[in-house]
Amino acid sequence: MSDTIPVSVFEVVGSRLCVASDDGGRVFEQIAAAFRQGRRVRLSFLNVETLTSAFLNAAIGQLYSPEFGEDHVRANLEITDMAPEDVDLLKRVVETAKFYFKDPKRFVEIVRDATGESSDD
Repeated sequence: MSDTIPVSVFEVVGSRLCVASDDGGRVFEQIAAAFRQGRRVRLSFLNVETLTSAFLNAAIGQLYSPEFGEDHVRANLEITDMAPEDVDLLKRVVETAKFYFKDPKRFVEIVRDATGESSDD
């Protein structure tokens, strides 16, 4: 039995459009289940035409939570078949997720300051 599980985003979502966070959540669950079994994941974006940050936050960003963390994700997740412009988007999502999970309260504070929201909104 191989210790790397292939996951096709296109097959999980059932569409070339990967825009909804709910769909990203389904991809996350596939990856998280494999990680919990001590397996690696090869995540393919073959046949995916459109990606959003909302989808990637749900699918990949939340992997950076304390349950798995950056080192585990880096060692156990391989991304394949992703368009270059989507790689740039993924990098931004990952950097934001790492920043958020490092200090969630501070992250929310910074976002509130940047958007002009008060803490009691």
